[in-house]
Amino acid sequence: MTNKISEGVEISVETFYQPDYSNPVSGEFMFAYRITIFNHNTFPVKLHRRHWHIFDSNGSYREVEGEGVVGVQPTLNSEERYQYVSGCNLRTEMGKMHGTYNMENLNSKEIFEVNIPTFEMIVPFKMN
Repeated sequence: MTNKISEGVEISVETFYQPDYSNPVSGEFMFAYRITIFNHNTFPVKLHRRHWHIFDSNGSYREVEGEGVVGVQPTLNSEERYQYVSGCNLRTEMGKMHGTYNMENLNSKEIFEVNIPTFEMIVPFKMN
């Protein structure tokens, strides 16, 4: 598991290879990731947007951005956590992602950026 705290918000990431949704012969490798967001601040926050940087081990790169996460814009009170699961497809057996969340301090209405730590996605047979 990978985790990082920035702007008082802790982001933890756990990844899982999805063999049933992958086709290695065709260069399709599917990964799921579980993200836990924990608000250590004394004020409530709302997640507005996400921005991902996705890298395959063959050097290809893509960006994904949009509103919320998995169709919602969660609000977290102080010392509250929110967890969701999403997925990423790669063209190679290994890759990595990192990104940011745009969040709002609901007391001051200030928008701030929270860093999502870099995490790796590696098919299990490559780790031997």
